[in-house]
Amino acid sequence: MTAPQQPGGPRQPGTHAPGTPGLGTHVPGTRLPGSELPGDVPAPVRMYEMLYSSLVSQLLVAVAELGVADAIGDEVRHIDEIAERTETDPGALYRGLRALASVGVFTEVEPRTFGLTPLAATLRSDVPGSMRDLARYVGMPERQRSFGSLAHSLRTGKPSFDEVHGTDWWTYFAAHPELAAVFNSAMSSMSVMVNSGVLDVYDLSDVRRLVDVGAGRGRLVGALLQRYPLMTAVAYDLPRVVPEAEAVLAELGVSDRAECVGGDFLTSVPEGGDTYVVSWTIHDWDDGDAVAMLRNIRRAMGHSGQLIVIDEVIPEGDTPHFGKFEDIVMLSLLTGHLRTESEFVDLFDKAGFRLKEIRPTRSSTSVIVAVPA
Repeated sequence: MTAPQQPGGPRQPGTHAPGTPGLGTHVPGTRLPGSELPGDVPAPVRMYEMLYSSLVSQLLVAVAELGVADAIGDEVRHIDEIAERTETDPGALYRGLRALASVGVFTEVEPRTFGLTPLAATLRSDVPGSMRDLARYVGMPERQRSFGSLAHSLRTGKPSFDEVHGTDWWTYFAAHPELAAVFNSAMSSMSVMVNSGVLDVYDLSDVRRLVDVGAGRGRLVGALLQRYPLMTAVAYDLPRVVPEAEAVLAELGVSDRAECVGGDFLTSVPEGGDTYVVSWTIHDWDDGDAVAMLRNIRRAMGHSGQLIVIDEVIPEGDTPHFGKFEDIVMLSLLTGHLRTESEFVDLFDKAGFRLKEIRPTRSSTSVIVAVPA
């Protein structure tokens, strides 16, 4: 199997690709959202901006919850009409949209009249690649309270979520299905975004049977089966997720080539695949559990085949990368962590794999390929 050549070629183990401006990266020397001060800025002023930059996220969460982008739609609308459609206060809503317009989300085309920008359009619920469900998940009070106690995680190395809520993340969600539904919808949105990058940078036309370990609702399996008509696949996740995956794959018209299987990947994974995929999952788990999962895949794979891990690879040193902040989410909510290239090499070595290559995508996520050692 070969992967299509990207500019500069695939990144081999031991080399590092620079961060690419775009989703999840910050270009050195640029200002944080909301900054309008020109020239050299004193450190206290810069710190002031950074402390208040969280307001951008909070406003995005609020307008997503209220459905503001849906209310505006393809038209340009006066704030009074937008407020009527969203049952909000016109003056307060204007102040919120004015602030977001200053950072490229929404645009004030005439006084108190707004339209959508490409960024704002991602908050619509009726567009491909919608980020509205993700914004609602980011704003969940249970999640936000954990970040308010982040000092606990820094002191102890343990999730602040457990400290705040008295139980771990997965147990809490199992007891609150309405929140689990928001989380699952958000992860489905993330899957669509990540999948598009993966499909563009790695050729899987030689794969005959793919096993997606931790498949969730099966969006990646569905996208791959649509692209590769000779491929068959297994979507493997917890039994409670199987009905949702079956519905998604039926909706996408590929259920005749897909099998949805329930189980626990920390115990075993289905055999018979020539390619195993772990997408946006391995960073949820500490090294012990991650190695257990990978060893189960190695046993199921036999002596040939390949493992594809879709995840962020943290660069060393001061290099900006969104994954360094995603790692703080893991620190606060779960026991897992984002990993550097050397940490992936160590993880694979313990599980009986060797790293073959790392291929960046348009997002902060990479396609990490390993083969039996």
